[in-house]
Amino acid sequence: MSDTPKIPDTDEAWENGDLGRDERFVKRVEETDDKAIDESLGLRMISIRLHNSLIEEFKVIAAIHGIGYQTLMRQSLTRFARGEMKRLAKDMADGLKGKALVHDAPPKRRKVA
Repeated sequence: MSDTPKIPDTDEAWENGDLGRDERFVKRVEETDDKAIDESLGLRMISIRLHNSLIEEFKVIAAIHGIGYQTLMRQSLTRFARGEMKRLAKDMADGLKGKALVHDAPPKRRKVA
């Protein structure tokens, strides 16, 4: 039996490299697996042109946070879109306050002859 202590199989142990980062044991997933992963996560590859300076800024910020810059960009876009959707919903709700909605109006009665 080995005297080597067992490292728990946790996300943190993988992320900080306790369970190893030897490139000999790394391989790229098959394209079909790659597509299945994207599909299961609801991701789609897009193409966008950004200023070099913006990309460099994201790289610096991402490095400070210990994440990839594309992950940071995705998180930033998600936060912006969700915040904007909330703001728009609030603006719409505020605009409707005190106004009767069309479907809230009582139905018109027809005269029966």
